[in-house]
Amino acid sequence: MKRTNSLWDQEGVRGRQGEWANLLAWRPGRRLCCIRGPLKNWIWPGSGRRAGGENHRTMRGIIVGAGEVGYHIADRLSKEGHDITVIERDRERERLLGDKVNALVVHGNGADASVLEDAGIEKADLFIAVTNQDEVNLVACLLAEEYRVPRKIARVKSLQYSKDGGKLSADKFGIDLLINPQIVVAEEIFSVVRYSSATEVAEFADGRVVFLGYPIRSSSPLAGISLRELGDIRGMYRLVLAAITRNDETIIPGGDDRIEVGDTVFFVCNKEDLEAIRYLFGFQKQQTKKVFIMGGGRIGFELGRRLDATGCDVKIIERNEERCREIADRLDHALVLCTEGTDIDTLRNEGIEEADAFIAVTNDDQSNILCSLLAKKSGARRVIALVDQPELLSLAPSLGVDATISPRLATASAVLKFVRRGEVLKVAPVEQSNAEVLELIIPSGSPHSSKKLVDLKFPSGAIIGALVRGDDVHIPSGDDRLQAGDHVIIFTLPDAVKKVEQFFT
Repeated sequence: MKRTNSLWDQEGVRGRQGEWANLLAWRPGRRLCCIRGPLKNWIWPGSGRRAGGENHRTMRGIIVGAGEVGYHIADRLSKEGHDITVIERDRERERLLGDKVNALVVHGNGADASVLEDAGIEKADLFIAVTNQDEVNLVACLLAEEYRVPRKIARVKSLQYSKDGGKLSADKFGIDLLINPQIVVAEEIFSVVRYSSATEVAEFADGRVVFLGYPIRSSSPLAGISLRELGDIRGMYRLVLAAITRNDETIIPGGDDRIEVGDTVFFVCNKEDLEAIRYLFGFQKQQTKKVFIMGGGRIGFELGRRLDATGCDVKIIERNEERCREIADRLDHALVLCTEGTDIDTLRNEGIEEADAFIAVTNDDQSNILCSLLAKKSGARRVIALVDQPELLSLAPSLGVDATISPRLATASAVLKFVRRGEVLKVAPVEQSNAEVLELIIPSGSPHSSKKLVDLKFPSGAIIGALVRGDDVHIPSGDDRLQAGDHVIIFTLPDAVKKVEQFFT
């Protein structure tokens, strides 16, 4: 095998251009490393050019950890056209990622400087450490700081790292964003609980615009009507029905599309109109007063603390007796039940049939789903489950779980929001699909300013749900015009995200 200036020649490559293959890369003074990914996307070391010859001026990111969070972030950023390298030490995860994601995969420890150099850290614009070990993530980011990577993000589970002003805070490590998954998930569940019956919830423009998803049941007045008919009956209350999810497929509907039983509909509206819209379409509104939380871990405790502070009657189910005592000592009013989530007799004695919500947040997806369904059968009005496995995430709603929250998506959303910051103010993932809702600012000098929306060649796969101008919220029609400084709330399918961002650049 002959050595070239920066890598072994074609004997070290298995496969043809455009196919998945392995490459042995060599750089002077460094060891060999195995890189896996699609040849058409390989960046030849030092060239800034793809193997296919395409000049590509995009962000270069390194992600440490190819678990569910790292996989999701890599998938999203690579689909948006960025040059992503993932570092993973587990061979099986490395293989799965290499087969599914349009990214380079380097085998090794992300807290090893030589591995980081093999991944091209000297030219990285973004560094994201999301392994399951806090210390690995922090050390990796410290090394990235030494290599002067402009932006660094770390996922940490320990509260000692994520507390503002703590002795081991983000500032001490030179990290731009520390994300605690438990806090992020607790915040998202808390938002969902506040909107009764909704399966998806996101607020934009300082809470003045809401994005909500509602399941369509046989009793719903929306079942069987077309969007054209919906436009005729909604009266003075303006909203945008942004999408419909049916049989695991999400579409942006047209006027002739009909809403069917079993669908989940997603709409954007002015928060001031929400109560009237709920009444008009038969979406239930009932104050959440009594809540059961299964799982007294960090997520369960944080969620219980927040709900307890609002005056809710909170009961936390936890099987570990020592943890039960700890929670009881730290929460003022919550009742802690030392039992299993499957102990229906105890739950009935505690009034599960009167519960407004049952929320399962243990580390076991299957247990969360099963106990949620048992609680619903026992009378709980609404059940919410923490589910991380993608296969179960799409299955749970069809079984009867009212809402699912994914730690993977919640954490990835927080990362993507930071990565896209600038004109993008907020990113909210849609749990039941890979869609997103974005809040962007129209930049000054935009070529789209002063044009009617109907005249814009807006990317397919996306729809504008609301315009916020100063203190005014507009649910847009084709005659509305964009202005510099407007906040625009957009629902977008995965393939359209990059096009939408480029459209407003």
